[in-house]
Amino acid sequence: MSTLSAESQANRKAAILLIIGIIFVAFNLRPAITSVGPLIPVIRESTGMSNSLAGTLTTIPLLSFAVFSLVAPKLGLRFGNQLAIFFALLTLAAGILIRSSGVIAFIFIGTALIGIGIAICNVLLPGVIKFSFPQKVGLMTSIYTMCMGTFASIGSGLSFPLSESLGLGWENALAVWVIITVVALIVWLPQIKGQSLRKTTAAQNGTAKSSASMWSSRVAWHVTLFMGFQSFLFYSLITWIPDVLQELGMSLSMAGWMLFWLQLVGIPFSFAAPILADKLENQKPIVTGICSLYFIGFTGLIFFSHLFIIIISVICLGIAQGAAISLALTMISLRAANARHASLLSGMAQSCGYLLAALGPVFMGFLYDTFHTWQPFLYVSFFIAICILWFGLHASENRYALPEDE
Repeated sequence: MSTLSAESQANRKAAILLIIGIIFVAFNLRPAITSVGPLIPVIRESTGMSNSLAGTLTTIPLLSFAVFSLVAPKLGLRFGNQLAIFFALLTLAAGILIRSSGVIAFIFIGTALIGIGIAICNVLLPGVIKFSFPQKVGLMTSIYTMCMGTFASIGSGLSFPLSESLGLGWENALAVWVIITVVALIVWLPQIKGQSLRKTTAAQNGTAKSSASMWSSRVAWHVTLFMGFQSFLFYSLITWIPDVLQELGMSLSMAGWMLFWLQLVGIPFSFAAPILADKLENQKPIVTGICSLYFIGFTGLIFFSHLFIIIISVICLGIAQGAAISLALTMISLRAANARHASLLSGMAQSCGYLLAALGPVFMGFLYDTFHTWQPFLYVSFFIAICILWFGLHASENRYALPEDE
């Protein structure tokens, strides 16, 4: 009895350490990126960059996501997910420090390294959750997406005050985020201590390689395009919604606050959506609810100019965005038969998703340059919401992307 009790206590301690580790990894998945946007005018003035060159500081991480999301599952297979995540955090820390040097070439090298580090963590975390908490996928996804969303908002909200109000300068305001990366590295250490790479990799990733390619699975493509179109819409909105609201008559300062609220109101719903998704036989009701909010939000912005309706519309879009990203990440685990499949599907979905995300703000900016109004942006966004509904409903069907024994 005492042996069983000691073993149970050790398992409980290991689970708690893993949960804490996942939380601190999640803290690092957005602020190194979201902290840049508010500081771009300061960085541009300090370094003499052109507008177009400075704009790529937010695009480069997304392109890194698209490329290295495909590499991440292979790293997980080769070294084990835990060790791969540890080295990804080291890469992230190095990128943050290199970017903060103030030298233009190093700014871009550091930005690329940040994208690489975050991409690997993005892809491998669903596999870790699927393997370690197979009966709690929804709850664990809720926890890490809420942590990710909270620190994304904190990153965008604190960067300018740190730089200007506290007088740290933009370099130190960006460098400060390495602190939580170092903490995450320390907290994650127990996950790799004494790990047998060969055994862990085999245990986490199933008994045999899949005979069928994940890329040929219709279910995988439905999940991928659901992830892709919601990412397209998310990054288009956070890039251009202040300009859209200004065209509708809102002041610049209020439009900036609405961007903050757009991200903040979604956090509770990013927590709730995975828990609900895990309890339902399929996720079609959640997808329908999310897209209904998108339709209400865009309809309000297209046809009404009353301030109250505009605010309600933005809130609806924020709720939809918060629930959509966490549901997309949950579907990766729910549509995977095992941890190996979860990593493969995660790499596929996030690679294509962030490629679309990188194209979204550029395409929407092109529409404005062509038509000199933000109305086409709103109509295209409404159409993208229809695509999210279509692929989301198909991705919600209760079946695996690949058979469990492959």
